[in-house]
Amino acid sequence: MPWDIETRAVASHAPTRVELTFSRTAILCEETGVNSLKIGISGVRGVVGETFTPELAVSFAQAFGTYLDSGRILVCRDTRASGAMVQAAVFSGLLAAGCEVVDLGVCPTPSLQLAVRRLQAEGGISITAGHNPEPWNALKFVRSDGLYLNAAQADELLDIFHQAEFAKARWGEIRGKVERQDAIAHHLEILSRAFDVEAIRARRLTVAVDCCNSSCSLLSPRWLDALGCDVLAVNDDPAAPFPHAPEPGRQTMAQLRAVALAGRADVGFAHDADGERLGIVTETGEMLSEEATLALAAEIELGREVGLVVTNISTSAVVERVAARHGASVVRTPVGQAFVSEAMLEFGGVVGGEGSGGVVVPRVQWTHDSAAAVGLILEYMARTGEPISKLAAALPRFEMLKHNIPVEPDRIHSLLQRMHDELEREQLDYDQTDGIKVSWPDGWAHVRVSNTESMIRIIAEAETAARARELLDWARDRVVK
Repeated sequence: MPWDIETRAVASHAPTRVELTFSRTAILCEETGVNSLKIGISGVRGVVGETFTPELAVSFAQAFGTYLDSGRILVCRDTRASGAMVQAAVFSGLLAAGCEVVDLGVCPTPSLQLAVRRLQAEGGISITAGHNPEPWNALKFVRSDGLYLNAAQADELLDIFHQAEFAKARWGEIRGKVERQDAIAHHLEILSRAFDVEAIRARRLTVAVDCCNSSCSLLSPRWLDALGCDVLAVNDDPAAPFPHAPEPGRQTMAQLRAVALAGRADVGFAHDADGERLGIVTETGEMLSEEATLALAAEIELGREVGLVVTNISTSAVVERVAARHGASVVRTPVGQAFVSEAMLEFGGVVGGEGSGGVVVPRVQWTHDSAAAVGLILEYMARTGEPISKLAAALPRFEMLKHNIPVEPDRIHSLLQRMHDELEREQLDYDQTDGIKVSWPDGWAHVRVSNTESMIRIIAEAETAARARELLDWARDRVVK
């Protein structure tokens, strides 16, 4: 396990809530300049042509091939302009390490994760920076069970990378070709077996979808068509550039909202660049917060089966309120999909995810999968006959504010230390599961270092907007003087 886990029950008027204390292994984060190179639990990412270079991609691919004893490794990418260049570098590194390389082409990361198990590969590399802007790219490392490397495994890979003692195939041992495979068809088969396709088809739902001209362009319209939906697709050309930032949320769903309203859609869905995060627009045109995606999924799944919900420490307290309705418990982890997936497996969670719009549906796989989240929501709408707006309106209401502070890499941890010292002087209790989180009866504030960019993220949540603003300002004042 990548952490030591201490479980304790907290007495309250609500059903028992399980809290976890994590003693994490160190995760190295190397950064140079304002456009940082981030190396850690979420892989390695940076701005292409600045900190993220072909030399870096080759070396990390060699390190990963060495880590997996030169086995069979799958590779996919999203549609960024830099994708073909990075892919060529990754192929070179893997082949040089003696690996058998299987090219899945442009496809969502969840499709690769399912294919790793089907094709009995030792692992996979997804070339995608997910929600980051198009100048960024990244390598995400997947192990043989289809999950991301956990913290301890990421540390082992980093050790190999830094030692630079890679496996080197002799000239006659290097494989002469890269095999091609289709991962999307298999993904569609898994999805179709997981949900009540006939019930959804019987409803003939009209669904708008924004694929951000990336990998979900090759999956989501086909999935919706298989469900018998009338599909209103926008930004579904993988040869075109991103039409907006590839991070589903209220700020990027204006076009989807317009299409959904004009086409009288029952619901609208927005994907990120690699098929992990999902944004939702209701039939009334309301653009839901990315925090609402997991809350809706939890409400749906706990209605089917009462059990554990897993999410990270930054996700809205709405999840606890939803779980309490059903007599369920919530486990909180550090931020990062790998932590959520590990806890889902460890404790047998019935649903999980993060406030970014990522949802884990175990009947599909133990990792974020936006196509699975789509199936979950459409199945609920088909079986109940209720509009998505009714389900969303029934969620508990909180006000959440998010603020990012770009910081020079060499100052990040000193600023967090400053806040830690301030809290010690004020004699306040705080949670250090990931960064620093301080809770009050009517709200909370969380300050942490981003896993993906050179910045400090501050999130505050309360029952009123005024209180959330007060908590955000309180936290920011203790970080930046």
